Amino acid sequence: MQKPRKIPQRQCLGCREMKNKKDLIRVVRSPEGELSLDFKGKKPGRGAYVCPDAGCLARAKKSRALERAFQTGVPAEVYDQLAAQMAQAHE
Repeated sequence: MQKPRKIPQRQCLGCREMKNKKDLIRVVRSPEGELSLDFKGKKPGRGAYVCPDAGCLARAKKSRALERAFQTGVPAEVYDQLAAQMAQAHE
């Protein structure tokens, strides 16, 4: 008898809920220190996960969750770029 495959779970930085990894968007800090969204989950670097929802990104910004996850400051324009990338992906 085969064991059912385990579905990887990650916690959203905005709503703090555990969700399936494939349902979340990965925010990556590259080895060079650049932040970007990773829709495929393959980019190298440190990753943190957010729901594909502008509200969750806003909550993560307010609680400074990305700063804590990456142990570095995140400028406001980076949040604007992440929100724009998220909006483009929904279109």
